[in-house]
Amino acid sequence: MEAMFKHTPLSIYLHIPFCSKLCSYCAFNTYVDLESLIPAYVDALCQEIRFMSEHNPHTHVHTIFFGGGTPSLISTQQYRLIFQTLRDCFDFVDDVEISLESNPNDLSVDYLQGLRQVGFNRISIGMQSATEKILKLFEREHDAKMVDKAMQYARKAGFDNINLDVIFASPHETMDDWKQTVDRLRQLDPEHISMYGLELKGGTDLRLKVDAGELPEPDEDLFADMYEYASEEFSHSGFEQYEISNWSKSERQCQHNLQYWRNLPYAGLGAGAHGFAGGYRYSTITAPQRYVNTLLDESAPNSNQIFPLTPAVAKFTKVEREDDLYETIMMGLRLTTEGLHRKTFEARFGEDFVEMFRDSVTRFEKMGLLEIQSDRVHLTDAGRLLSNSVIREFV
Repeated sequence: MEAMFKHTPLSIYLHIPFCSKLCSYCAFNTYVDLESLIPAYVDALCQEIRFMSEHNPHTHVHTIFFGGGTPSLISTQQYRLIFQTLRDCFDFVDDVEISLESNPNDLSVDYLQGLRQVGFNRISIGMQSATEKILKLFEREHDAKMVDKAMQYARKAGFDNINLDVIFASPHETMDDWKQTVDRLRQLDPEHISMYGLELKGGTDLRLKVDAGELPEPDEDLFADMYEYASEEFSHSGFEQYEISNWSKSERQCQHNLQYWRNLPYAGLGAGAHGFAGGYRYSTITAPQRYVNTLLDESAPNSNQIFPLTPAVAKFTKVEREDDLYETIMMGLRLTTEGLHRKTFEARFGEDFVEMFRDSVTRFEKMGLLEIQSDRVHLTDAGRLLSNSVIREFV
């Protein structure tokens, strides 16, 4: 498998697990009250970058994404150190996309200008909602006005590629609440919008409250109505939907996330990161202190000698053809207009997608859920609302 990716530019994801407060919906690998560990964590992250690059067969990196947690808790000086290490170990393409996830309340003009000087050219701001009651439900530290200020500061600092994240269909959220958020998104006019329906993950505060009967279960019909409403409004405002949960202005699709959806190689670094490269899927140590101890232990060399595995890798598995097949289908069908490229699919798996799943493809085409073209297969507008059911048929 790795031979076919030999000339494919690599994407790099770096996980920053620190938060000043946990949001009620969050199930990511995040930790509060560990800010004192950040300097050592940055050193460990740089060491993991060096380890991972030792046997790297990829000559170029074309996207870098800092996610979390809260990457905006890292200082610009600390990012300067990380970037120097990345540049020492990898070759960046000329138009490399470098993204940072952030909380609105962490952003100032000075900080944002510092990020630009370090090398960031794309920023994602966690707006989540324009209504105060939903922000309180999510236990966010910002209010709606902070999002407006964050956008102003980002523009002043020179960012011309901004994403706003929002969540819809939360308990007690009405259609009027959601329309307020959609209207505010249109007024703020970012280059990119990521819009996710609330998932009640196990162990989160919201999941516990719903299970205890303190909050109602999200309404599936309202979920669909909210999704359709936002899709129409974004389309009227010049956004193109290119993935089930993502809209962008022309030429502003998130290249890093496209790497995931096309099931192409990406390296995951940092505590609790996941990666797919070198023919392996893997995850790293989740606990930040243990991650730091492992990587800064000078007596522990990089014994794996296999890209992209480092001493921080906790679990890894060689990707077999069947798993690769299903991952490619599951991710590719999320791309609403691009879908699955039939020739690319056939080159990867030795058979055309339509022929491999002829009965299911024909049935979904007749139902108006899939569109079959000579070069690609993708979901229809109706298929997007039933995407989980359609994709489940193949995986």
